[in-house]
Amino acid sequence: MNFFDELQAATTAERQALFSVPVIREALSGQVSLDSYVAFLTQAYYHVRHTVPLMMACGARLPAGKEWLRAAVRDYIEEEYGHEQWILSDIAACGADHEVVRDGQPSLAIELMVSFLYDTIARGNPVGLFGMVNVLEGTSIALATQAAATIQGRLNLPKEAFSYLFSHGSLDIGHMDSYRALMNQLDSPEDKAAVIHASKVVYRLYADMFRGLPRSTGEQTPREVQHATA
Repeated sequence: MNFFDELQAATTAERQALFSVPVIREALSGQVSLDSYVAFLTQAYYHVRHTVPLMMACGARLPAGKEWLRAAVRDYIEEEYGHEQWILSDIAACGADHEVVRDGQPSLAIELMVSFLYDTIARGNPVGLFGMVNVLEGTSIALATQAAATIQGRLNLPKEAFSYLFSHGSLDIGHMDSYRALMNQLDSPEDKAAVIHASKVVYRLYADMFRGLPRSTGEQTPREVQHATA
């Protein structure tokens, strides 16, 4: 079995736990309220703004023998740079206050997830960061391809409110093909173990973030959404 498939098999329970979270199931069927969607974008902003810094830190810590992986990190940085600004634009297009989000604080789950990843790079094995890629890109593909258009129609929002999800549907499918090839080049048991461990931790914390999102079925006005994100 190649390592990518081994990784998917090793994290089956954690992935199933994430996709069994009620708000995820509702999102995949398009049953999302405006406040829930804005809350999701808010938490997405708080981790996406760390993607490039995390990748930069990872690239700096990779040993000379993994120059091929550092080159992939460089390409990933170029592709991901500025995506947190897309999220702020989406929030504004929903009628919420993107400045409140920009200056706010993440949920505990996202704060712990980001801290764990920085710590993995600094004190553990920087290759473990690719566990995050496995979780976040796989999840965003599912949300973008199965839910985004339905949610847009249900909430009657403009396409400009979905630039993050719509773009990541197509972007991340390509990313996952590249990711599969990268992971299948890993030959160190320590690197493989680090990726599996990080995937399991990120799955758990990401699921905790979704569990904290509101599930109200009533629609909210932009004024109410602004208050909810404050």
